[in-house]
Amino acid sequence: MLHTLIVGGGLIGTATAWRLAQRGHRVTVVAGDRSRAASQVAAGMLAPVTESTFTETPLMALNLASLERWDAFATELAEAGGRDPGLHRHPTVSVAATPDDAARLRDLARWLADQGQDCRPLTSRELRTTEPLLGPAVRSGLLVERDWSCDNRRLWLALQAAAERAGVRTVAGSVTAVEHDGDRVTGVRTDGGELLPADRVVLASGAWAGGHELPFELPVRPVKGQILRLAAGDLPRLSTTVRAFSQGFEVYLVPRSDGEVVVGATVEELGFDERVTAGGVYELLRDARRVVPVSAEYELTECRVGWRPGTPDNAPVLGPSPLEGLELAVGMHRNGVLLTPLVAELVARSVAGDGLDPLARPFTLARFAG
Repeated sequence: MLHTLIVGGGLIGTATAWRLAQRGHRVTVVAGDRSRAASQVAAGMLAPVTESTFTETPLMALNLASLERWDAFATELAEAGGRDPGLHRHPTVSVAATPDDAARLRDLARWLADQGQDCRPLTSRELRTTEPLLGPAVRSGLLVERDWSCDNRRLWLALQAAAERAGVRTVAGSVTAVEHDGDRVTGVRTDGGELLPADRVVLASGAWAGGHELPFELPVRPVKGQILRLAAGDLPRLSTTVRAFSQGFEVYLVPRSDGEVVVGATVEELGFDERVTAGGVYELLRDARRVVPVSAEYELTECRVGWRPGTPDNAPVLGPSPLEGLELAVGMHRNGVLLTPLVAELVARSVAGDGLDPLARPFTLARFAG
């Protein structure tokens, strides 16, 4: 039986391990430091529409394909892992405060309409019917019914449980080097100096993917994000995810079923900077309060830093690498939770020898050649 080793025990790595184990593979996950993984910090938006930008049309197609899989994926995962994966089928409202913000939102709405995406403009009154907690500064918005969210921490626990039940073995430690003999992968070496042999290796180590002494360039970098968690307690709770343009800034508030609200997130090109800064926290709370005033009364329960795995075009790197037997599942940037079902499926198929799915072909490493 072929042995496949997964580098990285986050959402993507764990989901891929589970899918490969379902196919009968012997799978080992080198988990890395899970306490620092983006899978632990993320807000969990499943937002292929409201996360879109004008320069990322191919990526939107990939994100939409993954969203189509989410319902079935969550149902299957709940049965396989015996845990609630935290899927919330509540819509997103994208809103604007100032006239300049409203102009940005109108531009986004026109572009989405040109792309054939379903989003409905709302008046101020309609907005407050949809989400009563919006503040008086909010004047216009879009309703996107299928931009959902998922509690990424519940999802991660469900994936770990499903993978373990399927026979996936998990080992501690981080991978410092991918070992190879010529142009063929042979295994990995851990930070403890242990050599772990494998027939195939899947690189799914998030923002750390570029640091495994690879014999080729992998353009993945850490993009710092500060993110907050609030607790509504007995105060009124949001019923939708709110994304806002607020005086030139962007902020999102993602509600959980237990009354928690995730507020994020800064975007900082500072490498693996671990500092939670006064300025970052202030800006997030300021913008959240402007859009949803009651959020200022919520309890501040957590301030965290995470690192998105960024690439030059903000899109993932999927499929075979220059090393035979080494598959790539990296560079999800801000779409890691959304892409989990699809990437796990595509990479598992490629590792199993079924070829690279057409959906993944625009996102191979070859696009950065030269």
